[in-house]
Amino acid sequence: MGELAGVAIGMTVVTRFAPSPTGRLHAGNVYTAVLNWLFARSRGGRFLLRLDDTDRARSTEAFAQGIRDDLAWLGLAPDVEVRQSDRFDRYDAALARLEAAGRVYRCYESAEELELKRKVQLSRGLPPVYDRAALALTESDRVRLEADGHRPHWRFRLDTGAAVAWDDLIRGPCHVDPASLSDPVVRRADGGYLYMLPSVVDDIELGVTHVLRGEDHVTNSGVQLQMFEALGAPPPALGHFGLLTSAEGELSKRLGASGVDALRDSGIEPLAVVALMAHLGTSEPASPTASLTELAAGFDLAKHGRAHPRFDPAELAHLNARLVHGLPFAAVADRLPAGMTEAAWLALRPNLSTVAEAANWWPVIIGPVSAETDPADRDYLAAARAALADLPFGPDVWSGLVERLKAETGRKGKPLFLPLRRALTGRDHGPEMAALLPLIGRDAALERLSA
Repeated sequence: MGELAGVAIGMTVVTRFAPSPTGRLHAGNVYTAVLNWLFARSRGGRFLLRLDDTDRARSTEAFAQGIRDDLAWLGLAPDVEVRQSDRFDRYDAALARLEAAGRVYRCYESAEELELKRKVQLSRGLPPVYDRAALALTESDRVRLEADGHRPHWRFRLDTGAAVAWDDLIRGPCHVDPASLSDPVVRRADGGYLYMLPSVVDDIELGVTHVLRGEDHVTNSGVQLQMFEALGAPPPALGHFGLLTSAEGELSKRLGASGVDALRDSGIEPLAVVALMAHLGTSEPASPTASLTELAAGFDLAKHGRAHPRFDPAELAHLNARLVHGLPFAAVADRLPAGMTEAAWLALRPNLSTVAEAANWWPVIIGPVSAETDPADRDYLAAARAALADLPFGPDVWSGLVERLKAETGRKGKPLFLPLRRALTGRDHGPEMAALLPLIGRDAALERLSA
């Protein structure tokens, strides 16, 4: 009692999304961002953006701005943004505390020496775990090595006495055996930090209460729980979801054309992306939603299971079309062709997959159109013109026209409708003619039937 999905009564929920600015966001990144944003918003909490830019060689400001732009387009604006490159003094202080407590130590092996050790262990049927040889070095040994130009890297000393266990918000009871792991390197010889320790320091200082990330971080979580303990801080609640897959199997890093920028350029609505991601990993089908607020109100992390959810661009396109079919004119007016009216939008939208496609249909209404009609339909179209000229031109003009032509010519079905559609729109398929004909107008319709 007193908790719901790892949320204690009175707790301000704080989640974070922590991409590295070394490329554009892809579907897997977006899935992580969406779950963290929705979980925070569903509980009135805060959502943080942390740019993990400790890799200075590959991180760029252009990619950082791209991440901000993608989140803004999706509607997932963070409450706070921090950059790890601005926080090295905090990581240095934490490292010093851990050194004083005997939980980190300096190592001097080269990459080649470590690789040789691993090969020897494997050849003997042993797990390739670091042998902690550096712990046997004396202070004079370290002074000598550094005088010879060897710069140390730092490892966190794991407590191997017992398994690390936690109740995962998605996977249930989890444990990691630290005895099966190498003491992780937390700082490189060049002074740069690796992911593990800075992430813990940031989560402590930023008050992160819940960490939701992919199951590929389960082992990292076991290690980081020991780091929280070593720094005297309570850990956040942890939830590890299944990694996205594609129709072909494992999801590629960039998913080809499914990067956020490519989705945006292809006309996908941001709300469709978030709605689909919110339901991946659950048994519920994704459906159009009116707003992110509505989506957050119905979000329940307990519905997410351990299965690997499948990201299908075709499913996203289908969901996007359903969402477009319900968009009001006010929501799209600034993206429509100049002069397009609300009546025109309402007539066209049931036939659209994206808002941008409205531009393809606007000329059907305002003309001119180029129609290729069957010479055998010439007399029929002449009769249609005469009937249309005699009818009152109101909202029901289409039904009046086809009823009269059916009675006069005996035509029905495709021979009745298709020649009219071709002559009036220049196309064989499209929006309902009952909606289009009043928009085309009497004079234009008579002219097209004459042509």
